[in-house]
Amino acid sequence: MDRLTALIAGLVLLALVLQDAFEVMLLPRRVKRRWRLVRVYFRATWAIWARLARAIGSTSRRERFLSVYGPMAMMFLFAIWAGTLILSFGCIEWSAQAFHAGRAISDLGEQIYMSGVTFFTLGYGDVVPHTALGRVIVVFEAGTGFGLMAVVIGYLPVLYQLFSRREAHVIQLDGRAGSPPTAVEILKRHSESGGLEDLDELLRTWEIWGADLLESHLSYPMLAYYRSQHDDQSWLGALAAIMDVCALILIGVADVKPLQARMTFAMARHVVVEMARSLGVSVSKTPSVDRMGAGGMDAMLEAFTAANLTWNGGADAEAVLAAVRATYEPMLEALSEYLLISLPGWIAPDDQVDHWERGPRGIIARRLIGGLADGSISEEASQRDRRAQSWIGRIRRPGGR
Repeated sequence: MDRLTALIAGLVLLALVLQDAFEVMLLPRRVKRRWRLVRVYFRATWAIWARLARAIGSTSRRERFLSVYGPMAMMFLFAIWAGTLILSFGCIEWSAQAFHAGRAISDLGEQIYMSGVTFFTLGYGDVVPHTALGRVIVVFEAGTGFGLMAVVIGYLPVLYQLFSRREAHVIQLDGRAGSPPTAVEILKRHSESGGLEDLDELLRTWEIWGADLLESHLSYPMLAYYRSQHDDQSWLGALAAIMDVCALILIGVADVKPLQARMTFAMARHVVVEMARSLGVSVSKTPSVDRMGAGGMDAMLEAFTAANLTWNGGADAEAVLAAVRATYEPMLEALSEYLLISLPGWIAPDDQVDHWERGPRGIIARRLIGGLADGSISEEASQRDRRAQSWIGRIRRPGGR
């Protein structure tokens, strides 16, 4: 390699990495350029990781495997940046060093070693620059290395803070919508507890959550690869449940004003559109899997009747709902297939147990809290009802389950 080739290669690599690091960690808006180092890196590594994950039969093991990808990919990205910068500065320093009798004082490998020592500000002093230009380059590299490490140290807390803000709302859906969350369960639980008027506040919260997620995940798209705490919870599944609720309210749920549902649905659809575009996911016109399933509409109306929830959808409600679903479910399915995140159905299975209901005395807690919420358990009722007495007696006894 001659001096000119080493200089050009070093400058090109330096410019590419510094631009990429600036756009990833410091630029507070989405970069629309199609070709980026970080985009190529994540798409290539995720394709390999996802293929390996699909070969794992156990769902829990597969989720554990997928949960490692996000943090590990970030670590390797930082390592690639650092390694490329060391290589680029090594090439530049080798081309700028003094030559004697047409030959460099030290070879390229030794200059790359000096570059690494300089980048991490170790300063051993066993290899030093011999020209004024070389000394300037060394000082610039030391500042670049120190600055990159400082930015990375400050970047990671921001990234995990955004992740925590996203997940806090997802976890809150456990009691309101079940795990995984479903639209029918949200409406049932609010109707049974006389809290339909609180749905506006809930949807308003999720409208703000959607705006926050859109801003953070467009600026830091790697957050999409970070998995939730529980295998049956995810930001994408929560988003699907909220959009389903909004669709049902707009079509025929009585006693709930449609304005907030409309605003939240618009924000949520904006999220899925932009996330599919940001991740480069191709979307088909129709989903390949019907999340409601055969007879789902009838089962949903039966659940509404059991929960004393008034439905005013009319005779064309199923057709209207199908039309609304076609405007967002294909994008949800495309993101689900790409990220290997399962989407919830519309109706929770009968044997579904929320996370808060698990553990010792979980069944008793569910029955007692449910009965206290709907007023079916009172002191008088508990004296007449032997089953209620058994719950209370068991929960009072030490070691009771």
